[in-house]
Amino acid sequence: MTRALVLESPRTLVERDLPTPTIADDDALLRVEACGLCGTDHEQFTGQLFGGFAFVPGHETVGVIETIGAAAARRWGVAVGDRVAVEVFQRCGRCDACVAGAYNRCRRHGLTDMYGFIDVAKAPGLWGGYAEHQYLAPDSLVLRVPDDLDPQVATLFNPLGAGIRWGVTVPGTRRGDVVAILGPGVRGLAAAAAVLDVGASFVLVTGAGARDTPRLDMARRLGVDLALDVTRPDGTDPARRLRAATGGRLADVVIDVTAKAPAALAQALALARPGGTVVLAGTRGAPVPEFAADLVVYKELRVVGALGVDTEAYRAAFDMLASGRYPFAKFDRRSEALDAARVSDLLATMAGERGTPPLHAVVSPSAVT
Repeated sequence: MTRALVLESPRTLVERDLPTPTIADDDALLRVEACGLCGTDHEQFTGQLFGGFAFVPGHETVGVIETIGAAAARRWGVAVGDRVAVEVFQRCGRCDACVAGAYNRCRRHGLTDMYGFIDVAKAPGLWGGYAEHQYLAPDSLVLRVPDDLDPQVATLFNPLGAGIRWGVTVPGTRRGDVVAILGPGVRGLAAAAAVLDVGASFVLVTGAGARDTPRLDMARRLGVDLALDVTRPDGTDPARRLRAATGGRLADVVIDVTAKAPAALAQALALARPGGTVVLAGTRGAPVPEFAADLVVYKELRVVGALGVDTEAYRAAFDMLASGRYPFAKFDRRSEALDAARVSDLLATMAGERGTPPLHAVVSPSAVT
């Protein structure tokens, strides 16, 4: 049997023993070392995002291949004992979306069949990272993890991959660009590192309130040029502050990774230069007030949405993590073992219901409670 945490209903996270599956020729079993948590996790926990079924959460999993079939080993290029990360999306590899490289919209899997959000009643039930083992189905995508990378730090492959794709690949950020990033959470800071790494000439990161103070401090440690609290008197007009700091330039690229912050979109449009690009990667959760749609026209802005990450960005993330160029290992981190009460407390904290949420949260099955 495998010990796992199952979210039976909103705020009801329970420990269960699930049968450890028998592995055939085309699948594998992963011994979970660490699973990163993000906004999706606490939205699932609070019920903002709940599918109406019980499931094992966790979609940022790093672990060691414990058992693998011969066909799966050939396809993935891994063997027993290899440390790997598991991509959240599965891919059939045959539909139009997969052939085009957009496997997050795979017709067989897509958003309805993501790791960390699959009914526990679907055999073998171990579809998420809050468990001692995670089942890897034939359509899984796995990536080798550098040997000397700590498993908990390695779980940053997901947010850092997002930062690379959303901050660089999607908008086409280039050396010399001025970049503004709204939201100093783990994905916002990852985007900051990504644009710095390609040679952005000036990087602004904004946050809001006391909760974001240590995150803005970390942004400065990463090397951003201006970290701004938009709730303070000197930060309420970030476009003016950006112009003052850059000799009159606005942002070539604006990346909005804020969550549940509808007003941030107006700031994003104001920060963008004429002909600039605005990437929307955070969900609003509510109607957007003061949305100056005419600015999109007058400035001829390119506004593009970004959802998910791809293998290329994940590989670049591991290269960056392994390089040591940025202090990802020093992120404020809270790690919990497979303890339902403590993980529930962590998720409630991440949801803003108690205490100060950590920048990086991890479930580690082998950790001591």
